[in-house]
Amino acid sequence: MVHSLSHRQQGLLLTGGGALIISPDALLIKLIGLPDAEILVWRGLLTALGFIAIMLLRHGAGTVQAYRRCGWTGIGVAVLFSCSTFGFVLGNQYTKGGNVLMILAGAPLIAALLSRLFLGERLPRRTWLAIWLCLFGTSLIVLDDAGEGSWIGNAFALLAATSLAANFTLCRTRPGIDMSPMLTLSGLLVAGAAALVGSVTGGLALPPADSLLLLVLLCLVLLPLGFTLIQRGPLYLPAAEVGLLMLLEVVVGTLWVWWILAEQPAPIALVGGSLVLGTLVAKGLYERRLERQRRGQGAAQHRV
Repeated sequence: MVHSLSHRQQGLLLTGGGALIISPDALLIKLIGLPDAEILVWRGLLTALGFIAIMLLRHGAGTVQAYRRCGWTGIGVAVLFSCSTFGFVLGNQYTKGGNVLMILAGAPLIAALLSRLFLGERLPRRTWLAIWLCLFGTSLIVLDDAGEGSWIGNAFALLAATSLAANFTLCRTRPGIDMSPMLTLSGLLVAGAAALVGSVTGGLALPPADSLLLLVLLCLVLLPLGFTLIQRGPLYLPAAEVGLLMLLEVVVGTLWVWWILAEQPAPIALVGGSLVLGTLVAKGLYERRLERQRRGQGAAQHRV
């Protein structure tokens, strides 16, 4: 079925599906309730194991070759992905969650600028319109939680957004090369750095059984699967559009927290979420229509 989809449709399916899979991330971190250093160590180790398992299932005996194909670009992808992880977790530690999400919503805009500057990629006006509408919608979602916060936390959030955008842009420099294998290295980098910090600040302890189960669900299953799909997005879509689809995580993640923890969002947040979802759906339907028209015109020319 996947092969019957167009190149673009495959990218939308992979990236959007990945964003939905990782959408319980914020909820599960709240439920786990561990210090940041411990969460980062376990997150890094378990996601690395999950990524390795996915690689073995996908490539079997060709796993080592899949890693080697990524080359030095893959090392850069791993470092950038690690920076985005640290920025997200530490940003939430030092400033309000709303500030972090609002800054992260700027990742598609940053990716668009980086792609234009380094790759010469031009985005159609409808994509720029969608980026600004989604940025506005996300700001409505986090309006109640946003505030002055800490400049350090805001800087970490900006690091996360910039690293994420740069990651997707860097992937576009190697067309046809799947960079998702290097997420394994990213997990190890995150775990190693967090373990070093944890050893300095008092050591690390084994989490309680309930927290450990949630960590396994999040970090061994959901994050490796979701981010493997998202990291493959730049194979099919411009970096800015991959970042745009990741905003699904913000909207659906808010709904998860509302449903499980009864943290009801403000009415203005529901308006913002509806705007983001509506924009993404409308953009997808419009581009599907354009794609069908192009196919029809191509078929007509072929018959002539």
